[in-house]
Amino acid sequence: MLRVISGSPADGPQQDARAGDRALALAVSRGERAAIAALTRRCLPVVYSVARRLLQDAGEAEDIAQETFVKVWRAIDRFDADRARLETWVARIATNACLDKLRKRREETMEENAPERADAAPRADDLMAADASARRVRAAIAALPERQRAALELCSFQDCTNIEAAEILGVSIEAVESLLARARRKLKTELLSERDDLIDGFAGVHGGET
Repeated sequence: MLRVISGSPADGPQQDARAGDRALALAVSRGERAAIAALTRRCLPVVYSVARRLLQDAGEAEDIAQETFVKVWRAIDRFDADRARLETWVARIATNACLDKLRKRREETMEENAPERADAAPRADDLMAADASARRVRAAIAALPERQRAALELCSFQDCTNIEAAEILGVSIEAVESLLARARRKLKTELLSERDDLIDGFAGVHGGET
């Protein structure tokens, strides 16, 4: 789970974490290969997981991961360890890239085609492909407005808290709560009385995916 540092500035572990993030970012900004490799190893699982969740396409998730780290290298000087953990900052860049991709996709294709996009990864999605309930949940989530979908994915499938999701999306906690409420109302309408069992089952099967 992503963790956003909050609380007393006198807290030792938090200060150590901030100092470590600051030192790593500085080394990356200097072009140190070991630091670049360390940051990639540390953040790639989160970046890929978020991208694959939002885009539902393994190939596009890999493309977004590459794009994200290019942006990270270029923007690393703007990282502020006092405002967020390094993983959270990188995840925000990845999420924004995914939202841009989703907006472009929505302009180019019909919404109902999105759940049928090919995914070459031999994961649980493949095993659930024949299950009508899972397809209904996936289709309903894919049809949500991009920011509602992102908030739901982060909080329901990435186990982010509302505070973490707010930091990643660059909005207030109240805005995240509003996005989640609207997303859940929309899913409630779409899935009717089946929604709780469907969403719980879908999250249980897919929640461990990275």
